[in-house]
Amino acid sequence: PPASKEAVQALPAVKVTDKHLKELSTSSCPICLGDYEKGESTKQMPCDHLFHPGCILPWLEKTNSCPVCRHELPTDNEAYEELRELKVTEKERKHRVESLHSSMFS
Repeated sequence: PPASKEAVQALPAVKVTDKHLKELSTSSCPICLGDYEKGESTKQMPCDHLFHPGCILPWLEKTNSCPVCRHELPTDNEAYEELRELKVTEKERKHRVESLHSSMFS
């Protein structure tokens, strides 16, 4: 599902600096592959990946995840959010059980 409008509007605008160009794993937008230019405005995802606004905004109208690492933004889809929360809860429960078993048998 698409990312929530609130989450998309909350994405910070970041101006590309020389530091960004040196430290980024790539100096181009992962969606369009166009190079970033110093002073150019980008959008920063919570996972810290940068994108041209004209690239990431249409993407987030279709899906709620980062195209690089699949970090998910919240959606306005209640059923999807409930399922996502159940998956997180189940993963945490499974981890606790594995930790308990590990501590009992080691």
